[in-house]
Amino acid sequence: MDFSVSIEMNPEVRCKPEGFWCALDVWIRKPHVVNKRLCGVTETEYKSVRFEDLELCLCSFPGITVHDLAQISPLLKAHTAASGPHPEPSWSVGGRTIIPKAGLQGNGLKLFKEIVVKNLIGHTVTFLPVEETSEGHCILKESNIYQIQLHQKTDDWILSLNPFKPDQWYSDGVAFPKLTWLTSELLPKLAKWATESKTTEFKSTLSLLPVEKYSILYQQLKNKYKAIVKVWPEVTDPEKFVFEDVAIATYLIVLWGEERVKKGITSKQSFVDLGCGNGLLVHILNNEGHPGKGIDIRKRKIWDMYGPSTHLEETAITPSAAFLFPETDWLIGNHSDELTPWIPVIAARSSYFCRYFVLPCCFFDFCGKYQRRQCKKSQYREYIDFINEVSIACGFQTDEDCLRIPSTKRVCLIGMSRSYEQAEEELAEVKRTHYISGRQAFISNVTVITQKEHSGPHHEDRQKAQGCEWGNGFQPREKIETVRNCAALPRDFVDGVVLKVAKALLGLTGKKIEEKETDKIGKEHIRWNAGGSLSVREVAELLSQSTLQTLKKECGGLQTLLKNNHQVFRVVGGQVHIRDWRTRSTQTDPKRKSQISAALKTRLCWFHTHHPDGCPLSNKDCVFAHGADDLCPSTRPLKKHRTYTES
Repeated sequence: MDFSVSIEMNPEVRCKPEGFWCALDVWIRKPHVVNKRLCGVTETEYKSVRFEDLELCLCSFPGITVHDLAQISPLLKAHTAASGPHPEPSWSVGGRTIIPKAGLQGNGLKLFKEIVVKNLIGHTVTFLPVEETSEGHCILKESNIYQIQLHQKTDDWILSLNPFKPDQWYSDGVAFPKLTWLTSELLPKLAKWATESKTTEFKSTLSLLPVEKYSILYQQLKNKYKAIVKVWPEVTDPEKFVFEDVAIATYLIVLWGEERVKKGITSKQSFVDLGCGNGLLVHILNNEGHPGKGIDIRKRKIWDMYGPSTHLEETAITPSAAFLFPETDWLIGNHSDELTPWIPVIAARSSYFCRYFVLPCCFFDFCGKYQRRQCKKSQYREYIDFINEVSIACGFQTDEDCLRIPSTKRVCLIGMSRSYEQAEEELAEVKRTHYISGRQAFISNVTVITQKEHSGPHHEDRQKAQGCEWGNGFQPREKIETVRNCAALPRDFVDGVVLKVAKALLGLTGKKIEEKETDKIGKEHIRWNAGGSLSVREVAELLSQSTLQTLKKECGGLQTLLKNNHQVFRVVGGQVHIRDWRTRSTQTDPKRKSQISAALKTRLCWFHTHHPDGCPLSNKDCVFAHGADDLCPSTRPLKKHRTYTES
């Protein structure tokens, strides 16, 4: 080995070997986290062996010969002598199959196999890639063997990458990246993970599915439905919602396919999507042969585009006997908000064979918002545990998985089977009822929110008419939802808050920045007050109680108002600053550039009008108008008025 790259670890971080193994575990089990061209891996079970049994163990893998072992033995033994003899097995050997994203390997999905050899005492991991020839024979790909090692040098920890034959290294840009990528991208990531030594609260993604099937189907469905992005009529981001629903549909279709194989059935599962929102998930599942429908309190514009084969209903859903689905195989709750904790209940009471899939987002209890009970967990982790608790109380064997979707809320819970026999249904229902009643009593003692404030004038009549005998206090959302994002506040009110906060920031002992500006006359010094900074809490203390109450009724409140006025303020890490437009980074996104161009000089410059030193930019350089005579008509299309929050 005549090539190696090392990264010295900061001794103050106190990196430990267990941190090294946590970092390597991510690269071994989830290489797609770093290499975005990969979909994931499947692993064989690891075997613990002593060094004297290592060669015999390696020979059991297809593609490893005695000749190969003679070649790679020096690499494996390099850090063994220093560690000394150990009576217990200090080596671990397993295999992994690397799965590229579908579409990156031509028409077929080419898989790559590697043997992973861990020296637990010497702190090394060696990767031995095995290639299958066109004749079906397996051979060791010596050109791409490499080893990652953690070793100590005085007080420093050194992380090294050691290729076996660097001069023969082969890169396909997918499963075999370039050596420069391994050293410049992978090694720093491993070093960071090793020092952080963080453990996630959630499972790895797609832990319940065969990843290769998911990858192939996702690519197929993405190509099939990507045209919807171009005709998306809603105010929400089409790329996010279309590809997110494609990913969720892919997950369900693969999950249900595995279920059919396990149960030996051929007919595709039926479903009902409760709170289906834009209905795209229903549209995809219907198109792919699964009978079912979606129900939501509000019809969306896009519903009319799907056609008669997509079954969608505009109905308010309340937890009651009126909303049971005894003939349905699966209930779906995709960001179903206030219905989320009720979906396991509705599934359990629909029939013994009804299953459910729920993807929690907003935190709701059986009636009203979810009240936190534990401060040692994140709010999201605690809420997932609460829905899991509901599922268990309803009698489900509950599985948890993590989806691959463009969302921070991507943990799903799945109830595929029951924890009791069908003959015990009556007793199970007693337990369910007792749990829900106890939970509702707990909420009523903790939450002091009036029904009238959140449920509208006719909520009680509507609840009685629909037979909502289960959910005392359940509050279905209104058909027309009030916009609450600070955009509907009176302009004078917003301008007053902005001016008050800005004056407070400028009045602090901020920095008077001196800059030289060249113009036609020559050089001159400009002094411009950039102000100081305040926390959002300190800003709130500047405002009257009536102002804060008005803001409290808006989603996001004060912080949203400040961020909406991004021309004036910069909010970072809970601190509010005056924005200095001289330090803004150059926009490289062509789409963003076109948006700025379309809005150029269409709004007055706040700094030109209100700042004691005026605008720090010249009229030519400022994207805002310096006076009414400088205003231009907007060429940007009118923004659609949002009448509801898309789910």
